Amino acid sequence: MTLSDFKKSLDADEPPARLSAPLAALWHDRKGDWDRAHTVAQEITSPDGSWIHAYLHRKEGDESNAAYWYRRAGKPVARGTMDQEWTEIVTALLG
Repeated sequence: MTLSDFKKSLDADEPPARLSAPLAALWHDRKGDWDRAHTVAQEITSPDGSWIHAYLHRKEGDESNAAYWYRRAGKPVARGTMDQEWTEIVTALLG
């Protein structure tokens, strides 16, 4: 799946079948369902899950909690726009 394919999937009511949990969290976030995105992210124990968790708390405005999750992910605290970070994470996950 490409970034373009992923973005096109946002036209649907549900995420694509067989979408990984990290991508599903970001899919729900982009659809405007922060709570569902956060619920999915909480279940991901990898550094990718921590990165998504950091992004979500940054989006929420909880900078200290976001900083904790960036440290867990081994990532610097993001300074760009939310859209830039979302795209960066999706691109990294699509590899």
